[in-house]
Amino acid sequence: QVHLVESGGGLVQPGGSLRLSCAASGNFISIYDMGWYRQTPGSQRELIARVFSDDSTTYADSVKGRFTISRDNAKNTAYLQMDTLKPEDTAVYYCNVDVRINWPSGTARRDYWGQGTQVTVSL
Repeated sequence: QVHLVESGGGLVQPGGSLRLSCAASGNFISIYDMGWYRQTPGSQRELIARVFSDDSTTYADSVKGRFTISRDNAKNTAYLQMDTLKPEDTAVYYCNVDVRINWPSGTARRDYWGQGTQVTVSL
């Protein structure tokens, strides 16, 4: 089992900043990719940013230049630095981790989700 603990959400004024953290723990061999998604009521969960095992990154167009994803492999933790926040960034933010685990026939690749953390951008 793999557990993800997210933190750092909250209420911030437009133009402000927040930093989200996602710490992975449990039974896994290694982490491939780590990503952040967000979801608003009535909408599908959307990819915001992802960092790959080679440290390359990808971002949604809506957050390019404002958000920065990073990872600390020693701590099995991903971060999302969110700057110049806008009201439309308000959502529940979810961490997703793609890991390598032991499997009866060898190893397998599985992904896991965090519980979500609320980010609200408002005056």
